[in-house]
Amino acid sequence: MARLPRLRLAGMPHHVILRGNNRQPIFAGAADHERLLALLAGHAAAEQVAVHAYVLMPDHFHLLLTPATVDGLPRLMQALGRRYVRYFNDAQGRTGTLWEGRYRATVVQPDPWLLHCMAYLDLNPVHAGLVGRPEDYPWSSHGHYIGQQAQRFITPPPAVWTLGNTPFAREAAYADRVRAGLTLAQQMAIVDATLAGWALGEPAFVAELQGATPRRLTKARAGRPPRAPRPALPSAS
Repeated sequence: MARLPRLRLAGMPHHVILRGNNRQPIFAGAADHERLLALLAGHAAAEQVAVHAYVLMPDHFHLLLTPATVDGLPRLMQALGRRYVRYFNDAQGRTGTLWEGRYRATVVQPDPWLLHCMAYLDLNPVHAGLVGRPEDYPWSSHGHYIGQQAQRFITPPPAVWTLGNTPFAREAAYADRVRAGLTLAQQMAIVDATLAGWALGEPAFVAELQGATPRRLTKARAGRPPRAPRPALPSAS
């Protein structure tokens, strides 16, 4: 079956995942994390892509981004991937690929699913057993949203501004939201949509989005399409 083209729409949030080849580590130390973030900030600004959230895991990373143009996201990811591989290979005295093929991405409903995705990113290090609490992990945007450290290249999405009328109220509300966690169904929906490239959101949102693109946005039903009913035979007279 032919692979569907990536779903990319200007002005809409996207969840992006890029993994290391064969799940190999893509960071050897703190300097590598810092270099990737610096490259992300620089190329995102150049390509007019807003960075809402991120988490850098040992063998992959997640990003939540909103491109201003249709081509902004692929240009950002191409530049980021190439520049970081060149840096990492030089620093480690290695050659060859670092990434497991192309990045995975999908469009996310701005509210409430973008906030669900942000919590999913923040909880990734906890679920992986790297830390006990999201705030203890230094390589995610969680600290920015709870007031631990300001990161200038982070652009809060509109949904964050609805969490409170003051910075302190928003930070507390966001921390509570992440602490509450996600249901298993929400986690599975985020993973399935991003890996397969399906739109992530409520049915009405997906249906409206489908009207803006000819590309299929949801998983097709299994099996053959139902047959049309046979015309009734004329009765004998």
